[in-house]
Amino acid sequence: MILAINTSTTQFSIALLRITGDVTAEYLIAPGEKNFRTFMPAVYSVFDACGRDIRDLKTVAVVTGPGSFTGLRVGLSMAKGVTQGLGIPIIGVSSLEAMANQMPFTKLPVCTLMSSRRGEIIFAVFKWDDAKGMTRLTEDRSVVFGDLAGFIKGPAFFLGNNFTAQEPEIRKLLKGNAITAPSHLWNIRASTVGVLGLKRFTANDFDSITDLVPEYLRPPDIRADPFALNPSL
Repeated sequence: MILAINTSTTQFSIALLRITGDVTAEYLIAPGEKNFRTFMPAVYSVFDACGRDIRDLKTVAVVTGPGSFTGLRVGLSMAKGVTQGLGIPIIGVSSLEAMANQMPFTKLPVCTLMSSRRGEIIFAVFKWDDAKGMTRLTEDRSVVFGDLAGFIKGPAFFLGNNFTAQEPEIRKLLKGNAITAPSHLWNIRASTVGVLGLKRFTANDFDSITDLVPEYLRPPDIRADPFALNPSL
């Protein structure tokens, strides 16, 4: 079994997958204030719901960022505790890469983004390759939202972590070049994190538990999120 964890967004999610790739259980909770207090009870409920024991785990795949400062620390701390206690490997997964992999098979570039502060967003651009799967075209970048248009040279798919706030702004900024993904694909599913983790697990490609740290990409800031539906990012 693989335990997959996403706490990079306020909509956290947890999933259990078999080594075959089948999703056994998945738990998602919508954004809300201080919702990480329900994180550990949710982990226990996932195991209970499918009658599995934590000792069945072979690895833990966890999102390392970019994303919520508090959330990344919560998820990574839990993942490290489990893997160290059980003596199993840990695998870190990029939040933007996980989000992009929820839009497979399209021939257009896929731009994934997350709200930041100070009027900025964090984004990356990916492209589907029939042989390699989703591959990166850019590194993660933090830019003022209005500057995003300078990085998009033609039609592209977009998805992010806040459909209600981000989708209309993306359409307004990029006009005909913006093809936004359906709302149910926005935010990160832990099952997608687990699938990416499984690929690395089968290749014996693991991370060092001591070297794996949150990837914030920006310094802390106490000012409000420009997308402002939930300022906890």
